[in-house]
Amino acid sequence: MKIIKQVGILFLICWVSQLVEAVLPFDFPASVIGMLLLLALLFGGVLKVDHIREKSDFLLANMAFFFIPAGVSIINYLDILKSCALQLVLICLVSTVVTFAATAYSMKAVLYLLGKREGRKR
Repeated sequence: MKIIKQVGILFLICWVSQLVEAVLPFDFPASVIGMLLLLALLFGGVLKVDHIREKSDFLLANMAFFFIPAGVSIINYLDILKSCALQLVLICLVSTVVTFAATAYSMKAVLYLLGKREGRKR
């Protein structure tokens, strides 16, 4: 029963995010709305991490499985991808470098803030 409750909570959040997306006067992905809604519920104390822990751990552990249909459907657009392969490779390289840099500087900032916090406690 606990698993059904956890899945129900996640589906309810997804459903509400779909409704919010339909009402918005501009385009905004329902998945992002759902994540923001879940974050707000967790920070607001309405929802506890334990309410969704098991199902979210399962979904995270099997995340690669959910990307298989999207990866397979790319085959339908192989001719389009071939025509702009150089641009795609360039975009992938640049975005990878930017992601690495953002991650490195974020970690550097977090470590700096944690070190500053440790210094205050002493």
